[in-house]
Amino acid sequence: MFPPVRDADQDGRVAVGGDLKPGTLLAAYRHGLFPMPLGRRSRIGWWSPDPRGVLLLDGLHISRSLARSMRSFEIRINTSFESVMLACGDPARPHGWINSDILTAYQRLHRLGWAHSVETWYEDELVGGLYGVCIGGLFAGESMFHHRTDASKAALVGLVKQMTLAGNRPENGLIDVQWATPHLASLGIIEIPREEYLERSALARLAQIPDAFSFGG
Repeated sequence: MFPPVRDADQDGRVAVGGDLKPGTLLAAYRHGLFPMPLGRRSRIGWWSPDPRGVLLLDGLHISRSLARSMRSFEIRINTSFESVMLACGDPARPHGWINSDILTAYQRLHRLGWAHSVETWYEDELVGGLYGVCIGGLFAGESMFHHRTDASKAALVGLVKQMTLAGNRPENGLIDVQWATPHLASLGIIEIPREEYLERSALARLAQIPDAFSFGG
């Protein structure tokens, strides 16, 4: 279905076209790929960056200020998936890429039990969160947002907690963030070569899925 990732271009793009059906998306994640629309067009690009931004389960950095913020937040799982996606896809945000096709596709994956949201609530208001796809012990993060300081970071802390509650050893679980940024690096995100990512993600998919993300969760 997809060409080998060694055929990726300089930006990490492997292929163009195809659909966003659940089977296609899940096959892509299992091959180390993820989709993004190409500009304003409806065509889909499939990407596998080298290096790849990841967070190891024992690599999260929690600053003192974030630890204080965590005390005022409540973390919820999958209670407002669509709202998280809509906030992540707010057209007022710079470099927005979540269009209606992406929204529909991941809502479908959510209903099927593959896509999940980790949400940060403050005084019963959704103020931050992230969403992605979980296959075994691999969580492929897609996007995050915040409307309050530290709210997106708090969601990431909540995600790591869920991944470790599954009993996965740090070397087995993996959180994929696609590209590392200075903001993410401050939280412990690192860059690894594509080949290492493919090896780690293959092992992670064999690990136990967190109860909160399981089909019966």
